[in-house]
Amino acid sequence: MAKVGLREFTSLARVLADGRLLRYGKGARGATAAFETAFAAQMGCAHVLTVNSGTSALIAALAAAGIGPGDEVLVPAYTWVSTAIAPLAVGAVPVLVDIDESLTIDPAAIEARITPWTRAIMPVHMLNLPCDMAAVMDIARRHGLVVVEDACQAIGVTYRGRPVGTIGDLGAMSFNHHKNMTAGEGGAVLTDDERLFVRAQMYHDPGNFIRGLKSSEEPVFSAMNLRVSELTGAMLNAQLPRLAPLMKRLRRRHGLMARALEGAPGCRISPHNDADAAVGLTVIFDRAEDARAFGDIAGVERLLDTDRHVFANWEAVLSKRAHHPRMNPYAWANREIEHRVEDHARTLDILGRTCRVALGAQYPLPVMAYRARVLRRALARRAPGYHEAVA
Repeated sequence: MAKVGLREFTSLARVLADGRLLRYGKGARGATAAFETAFAAQMGCAHVLTVNSGTSALIAALAAAGIGPGDEVLVPAYTWVSTAIAPLAVGAVPVLVDIDESLTIDPAAIEARITPWTRAIMPVHMLNLPCDMAAVMDIARRHGLVVVEDACQAIGVTYRGRPVGTIGDLGAMSFNHHKNMTAGEGGAVLTDDERLFVRAQMYHDPGNFIRGLKSSEEPVFSAMNLRVSELTGAMLNAQLPRLAPLMKRLRRRHGLMARALEGAPGCRISPHNDADAAVGLTVIFDRAEDARAFGDIAGVERLLDTDRHVFANWEAVLSKRAHHPRMNPYAWANREIEHRVEDHARTLDILGRTCRVALGAQYPLPVMAYRARVLRRALARRAPGYHEAVA
């Protein structure tokens, strides 16, 4: 979770003193516009659009890509429910795909779920863990699919030297209270494609026809209101300089904790799609009961027990209900879409045997070194011979 302090207070005070909280009317001098320019430069992408949540960013990205009724969107079975809800918001349907031990969408499982109606893939970089984007992009290009990266939980994370959220056709990020950058709530759409950017701008603002968008060739269409105020822009401007130092701290703590846990009998460090740049750490056990016991330790959690990201708890999606039956995207699908829990036993098995280990970026490194020793001793008590294994 990102730090908030005097820098944010000062940035907000400037906006409040100015008295103009709407993001429009100030041009490039506005706090939100300044953030978008700076964030695009730091991420190495052409365009950033700030919106009011990560969920809105996902929806705006899909709308920009022209995803709609009758389309199928592949989403992982381990993510926050918004990843699955976003396709429904534009009239498409989510199709759940199993994860692999990296806790991200399994490329082999993607291939098996593609149908003639598949239009997009939404890989999710969970827990600061990047997807295998080389494989995902290869599959997408071979099948002519749009890639919308859900990088909401991985702002600042890189994959083979590129920031996640900038590799697909579009990316979505969240500035929720629990993310690597925070404005309390907020999100962003990232893209290098000028047309997709203009369409996302249109979708996020019902007043788009008076905003003087860059392209005059894209027909105006009706839209939602997903805008942010200058207060959000001010918060994010203050947060942005903290991002790179946060990633550096996480990388150091990852190395320390991984070395402490590596080699323990009965478990191993989970595979990572870019281990040299890792800023998130999970451990996978041979047995679910061992993972459950390890997850009871402070600073550790077994992923199956967190509930909120496990597809089996997404009642709103599994029930296939909409606010009105005639507005239900499942009624427009080209085939019967089923979300059966038993079809994703592999995902549940992985989550039941995997624990996340907090890296404690907010704590001094000696504190985390002590935590590493505590966790090592806890594993030793449960597995005789562990001391010899790590000696």
